[in-house]
Amino acid sequence: MQEIVVAHSPDADDAFMFYGITSGAVKSRFVFRELLADIETLNKLAVAGARLDFTALSAGALGFTDRYYVLRVGASMGDGYGPIVVARGGERPKLVAVPGRYTTATLLLRLAMPDVKTVEVPFDRIFDVVISGVVDAGVVIHEGQITYDRFGLRKLVDLGEWWHRETGLPTPLGVDVVRKDLGPETARELEELLSLSIKYAEAHPDEAMSYAAKFSRGLPLDDVAKFVRMYVNEYTRDMGRRGEEALRELLARAKRAGLVEMAEVELL
Repeated sequence: MQEIVVAHSPDADDAFMFYGITSGAVKSRFVFRELLADIETLNKLAVAGARLDFTALSAGALGFTDRYYVLRVGASMGDGYGPIVVARGGERPKLVAVPGRYTTATLLLRLAMPDVKTVEVPFDRIFDVVISGVVDAGVVIHEGQITYDRFGLRKLVDLGEWWHRETGLPTPLGVDVVRKDLGPETARELEELLSLSIKYAEAHPDEAMSYAAKFSRGLPLDDVAKFVRMYVNEYTRDMGRRGEEALRELLARAKRAGLVEMAEVELL
């Protein structure tokens, strides 16, 4: 049996998508070795050439590596919503905390607000540096998108809203990819397994959501379900023409702005 290193972030939406695989409900000829790491760590590993056979990746990281096929299944896209720039006050920020160089959140901020200075902070510490006044604002991802107001913070910009106004397209935040050197047939097999995994989770929502809740950093179950529904949607099942267009448009704009090294992606 072929061993595959499968990697994703320890977050509710990814956990939900991969539940069918990680629970063993979806059978295959592969032996999966699972790696859980925050998305920027996965981005850095992928860009550096580490052995991530089948992994979640920020769309922005595709501008720095051409080693992967992009799957049409498993995308995290928001239609009119996305990462949020938050602050204590309403002034236009000068220094903004971002969750990593290769994250799509950082790329969107640099496209939307090219004049701001950024500093990289682990995604789960961004609230801390904003609340303490160390930075003027921060870009929040994951569950922070629905909890920021509980910490007394206010929304300055929803980068997904900004992107939709600019392009009319969904916000292509994350994708799942497979190493090209595994070959297109293996990549298609893995894509089908992920599709089956998502279908299994959606057919068994209670158990899949309970599993996903373990990765939500204490978020109440209702909020877990809300967050999962935000990013496990029609584009997750198949990104379709609009999803592909959004991904290509993001990278094309970023390349023109000098923010990424390459703009071409290869979808299965």
